[in-house]
Amino acid sequence: MLVQAQEFPSKPLRLVVPYPPAGIADTFSRALAQQMSERLGQPVIAENKAGGSMIIGAEAVAKAPPDGYTLFLGSISSLTLNVGMFKKLPYDPIKDFAPVSLAFYTPLFLMVNPQVPATSARELIAYAKDHPGTVNFGSVGYGSSIHLAAELLKLMTRIDIVHVPYKGSSQVLPDLMSGRVQMLFDGGANLSHARSGKVRLLAVTSAKRLESLPDVPTLSEAGVPGYEMAIWFGVLAPAGTPRPVVDRLSREIAEIVKQPTLRRRFADSGVEVVSNTPEAFAELISSDIRKWVTLLAEAGFQPQ
Repeated sequence: MLVQAQEFPSKPLRLVVPYPPAGIADTFSRALAQQMSERLGQPVIAENKAGGSMIIGAEAVAKAPPDGYTLFLGSISSLTLNVGMFKKLPYDPIKDFAPVSLAFYTPLFLMVNPQVPATSARELIAYAKDHPGTVNFGSVGYGSSIHLAAELLKLMTRIDIVHVPYKGSSQVLPDLMSGRVQMLFDGGANLSHARSGKVRLLAVTSAKRLESLPDVPTLSEAGVPGYEMAIWFGVLAPAGTPRPVVDRLSREIAEIVKQPTLRRRFADSGVEVVSNTPEAFAELISSDIRKWVTLLAEAGFQPQ
């Protein structure tokens, strides 16, 4: 085992991204993979395996050889929310993965089609109450953080809006711009469309306003007191990966996220680049599973 860890890596690695191309998860993964390639001396290839509420990608990594050469971009959606949203998963978020490190946090942004007669979150809520069942919201799949962000808004405001699931934000965004869906919570990768006027940005889900977008209110400020949702993403390996390999990968990610260039690159999207230890990441996953399973049950969600 020691010899194996000392020789690691001796061939290319792949980072499985359970989202389609484009979107903040994919964009960050490619930047991270490039930096890892430079530090490890081997290519690190970001591989998209989208669909199935992140289940397809998660299962592929859970069943991969535990040698450190197949990694997973896990998230609050694939590793915690899915536990409360599905009766049976083909992977166990605790038993089937070896957490390596967190990678980043991001808030979500509430966007609407410009034809929606609302220029604020408060006006959107009022419009939805006056037109029950007519506002459609897109998501990247049932049980995703983007789905749950809208369901949390429904729960806290008692509005009747309709869920339309997609495989990824790159699929739902054209429908938002065309008006096929009227509303979307999304990461910051698509803020350029708000700046160009193709969509209207109403609010951010963080606890406080972003320095990069000081004029965009939080949802809590904009009519939904107490609303907050931050989304985390991190890197994991299959369970059984040698601990020296996990530690090596964790150390490299910790050094990468310290780089000011990486932080600046994603700051305008509201992304907070972070790292932590394998133990701390494992505890975050466990605690968030307990938190979200309880909250989803209290909100009346029935696992599919």
